[in-house]
Amino acid sequence: MRTTSNPVFRNLPKQEGGYASFGSASSGAAQATQFGQPQYTQADPFVTEPERRPMTIDDVVTKTGITLGVLSISAIVSFFLVTNNNALAAPLAIGGAIVGLVLVLVATFGRKMDNPGIVLAYAVAEGLFLGALSFMFTFNIQGVAAGTLIGQAVLGTFGVFFGMLVVYKTGAIRVTPRFTRMIVGGIIGVVVLMLGNLVASFFIDGGLGLRDGGMLAIVFSLVCIGLAAFSFLLDFDAADQLIRAQAPEKAAWGVALGLTITLVWLYVEILRLLSYFQND
Repeated sequence: MRTTSNPVFRNLPKQEGGYASFGSASSGAAQATQFGQPQYTQADPFVTEPERRPMTIDDVVTKTGITLGVLSISAIVSFFLVTNNNALAAPLAIGGAIVGLVLVLVATFGRKMDNPGIVLAYAVAEGLFLGALSFMFTFNIQGVAAGTLIGQAVLGTFGVFFGMLVVYKTGAIRVTPRFTRMIVGGIIGVVVLMLGNLVASFFIDGGLGLRDGGMLAIVFSLVCIGLAAFSFLLDFDAADQLIRAQAPEKAAWGVALGLTITLVWLYVEILRLLSYFQND
């Protein structure tokens, strides 16, 4: 059975013979508990089990749109706050990143991926992070060029997203276990290199050179962008399996969270790459 590189999708409930066990009556009580819904039994004649509408693609689109809308508003507010007070850049960027990471860990390991409060709180935190980080990347760029650069990064991000959606829907690239292992292995390698570069930067100016704007940094950013793009295929496949398995409607919040995580990573890498060329 295939898995995804996204921890949110990977920790959604699974069963043998399918991605999620939402279709069988015997697993109904367990799944109700899993997704925060009350359990009902036939022992009480006055309690009837409510209808649980299965998740549809419209639910995924709606929940993802809401999440990205909240993130965008938060990012715009953060950017203008930092523009008026540059000292807020580092606190908002670092604080937003830490809060966002904590919320993802809570959602993943606490099995709360379908909790809209956690998902929207993550969107707010990541919006504060992205707004401040966008300012930091464009701080040395004059006039409207800064806004243009951010706009290019946003367009590039959604261009890649919709491009990979077309690739997935047309079957141009099939999501196989081997493909999944390659992408997950690549992401693990990138994360290890990022941590190594961070540690090295404490002792060597520029660290390993992965983020200093040189040729190696450009190649590394391109690799990260490629991995983020191909990760969408794994996310689409995982969401598709949830829909086919008739996951409850609330599970769409988990899909929205997973897709937003990948979108945030892709945007940061594209903006970073574009900033390298501006600095030249």
